[in-house]
Amino acid sequence: MKIGIFTNNYLPNPYGVSGSVESFRKEFESLGHEVFIFAPFWKDYTDKNPQVYRYPSVDIKIKIRFPLAVPYSRKIDKVLDNLDLDIIHSQHPNLLGSAARKWARKKSIPLVFTWHTLYDQYAHFVSFIPRGLAAWWTIRNARNYANACDGVIVPTESVRPIILGWGVTNKNIVVIPTGVEEQLFENYDDGKIRNKFGIKSDDLVLFLNCRLTGEKNTEFLFRAILPVLQGSKKIKLLSLGGGYLKETLEKTAAEAGVGEQVVFAGEVKKEEVKDFYAAGDIFVYASKSETQGMIITEALYMGLPVVAVRATGISSLVRDGVDGLLVSENEKEFCDAVLRLVVDEKLRRQMGESGSKFARANFTDKISAQKMLAVYEMAIKEKKKI
Repeated sequence: MKIGIFTNNYLPNPYGVSGSVESFRKEFESLGHEVFIFAPFWKDYTDKNPQVYRYPSVDIKIKIRFPLAVPYSRKIDKVLDNLDLDIIHSQHPNLLGSAARKWARKKSIPLVFTWHTLYDQYAHFVSFIPRGLAAWWTIRNARNYANACDGVIVPTESVRPIILGWGVTNKNIVVIPTGVEEQLFENYDDGKIRNKFGIKSDDLVLFLNCRLTGEKNTEFLFRAILPVLQGSKKIKLLSLGGGYLKETLEKTAAEAGVGEQVVFAGEVKKEEVKDFYAAGDIFVYASKSETQGMIITEALYMGLPVVAVRATGISSLVRDGVDGLLVSENEKEFCDAVLRLVVDEKLRRQMGESGSKFARANFTDKISAQKMLAVYEMAIKEKKKI
């Protein structure tokens, strides 16, 4: 099968959609399929994969760096004219999503769309447009796009009722999470990161892996866990990821007297992430904007019990009371849940073991790729009937 993937978000961008595209690409290719990636140009980055084609882009930074693709390129048009694609998979409804739709129609092949994002939660990135208007437009645009596709992928079951409520009428909605890339989590070193940042072997580490931005609800998270850190110098917070709120959060920790207990590790290569999970004891997360929560499945896979705000995406992955604790967006409730796992080592271990078994049986790259290929095959079959 020859698969064309159009994405506004790709390497070297370290965020979720990039990781999802790469995970599926690697697994598809390992199964003998050909994958062609169409993404925005990223200045000063060279692709190692010869089957990545870059559209012109405007390199902007609105809170985070995010090159905006210009969905027109004569050079790429020639490439696509000569590619005998079987299916096109769009990761977004706009920009390169429009190019994906155009080429699917031109070639009379199926178009599949993954609804990655709760778009209303990201309206704050476009600060020059009223948030309500931005949210309305993005949801309307995504809904209309989804209804024009041959299939819609949602990463977790909890997303389905939301997009149905937003007016999606497409009958081919399938739940497929992005799987954990198992190869990237082999041979981890559980002491490497602790040694690097001076964290003692008997310290208890709360681990956070996400962008330090508003839609990830990180300010709430820090406020909620401050009492936990203040209660014992033996408790540390290890934060992986960059973002425009880093300085604000550093100030929050310093003013609370726990600055030395918080480690901001910044962004690292994906190959290094496994050692950060291995350094942790409890995974903490407060985002309300997830559709799939790839980092949640990674945390479960690595045996970390999860304390998280009960929200879309997360609630489909964490089994409350089994492999983690889900709470409302209440600082005391979140703090109490973390403290419960801090003081109960047996419960931490039990939840970690349960989560690891669950993730390894349900959320791996191989399992997810097989499900996606089945969707592709069905879409191709149905298209040929028309």
